[in-house]
Amino acid sequence: MNEKHLFISGGSRGIGRAIVLSQARKGLTVFLNYLRDDESAETVKSEAQKQGARVVLLPGNVGDPETIVSLFEEIKKHTDRLDYLIHNAALGVFKPVHQLRVKDWDISLDVNAKAFLFLSQAALPLMKTHGGKILTLSSLGANHFTPNYGAIGISKAALENLVRYLAVELSPYQIHVNAVSGGLIETDSIKMFPEFETMKKEFLARTPGKRLGTPQDIANIITFLLSPGSNWIYGQTIVADGGYSLS
Repeated sequence: MNEKHLFISGGSRGIGRAIVLSQARKGLTVFLNYLRDDESAETVKSEAQKQGARVVLLPGNVGDPETIVSLFEEIKKHTDRLDYLIHNAALGVFKPVHQLRVKDWDISLDVNAKAFLFLSQAALPLMKTHGGKILTLSSLGANHFTPNYGAIGISKAALENLVRYLAVELSPYQIHVNAVSGGLIETDSIKMFPEFETMKKEFLARTPGKRLGTPQDIANIITFLLSPGSNWIYGQTIVADGGYSLS
């Protein structure tokens, strides 16, 4: 059987969990990174292993470049190749841009954008001989003003531009780099957003899909982008928002 190896950051809950369980199968090893929720990580590991996957838990803050080095040193103890890298971890504060502190700015850029750069660099030696797929998660706030979302939205804009640069630079190695941007996805984290109920009503009123997105909606797009069927896609941010951005 052709074994595959996948790394995902932020893989213990929400969209990350849905991605892991969508991919879990016999012959796949998942290197599952998470920050601190051991219980959720162990639960996802158990569920994925029931589907036949092998799961290695890798706790750590990917916003710290030194932690990324340590994570990949651990990965190299298990394999000398990586087929897929998915950067799903995200962090940020909800407040107006003009009220951001240095710490608020740094957290968002470090976890949402800088981590993707250093994860990709760490993955390259494990991918460049055979190719692979590198994916990340963005949001509509990268291109559209959203109240109290500036720190995250700006970091996601940097992330999307990084996707384009990496896509061109890594294409000679048959490594495809792309992103997925969802609309309002119903997760525990989005419910922490200020005035979530008001935003939800507005989203439902404008969205042809007439519902919030689910983690599985995003996982389905990820599944396509990890497949050979996406091999003609380079450096794109695929918008899967139920049609919200059309109006």
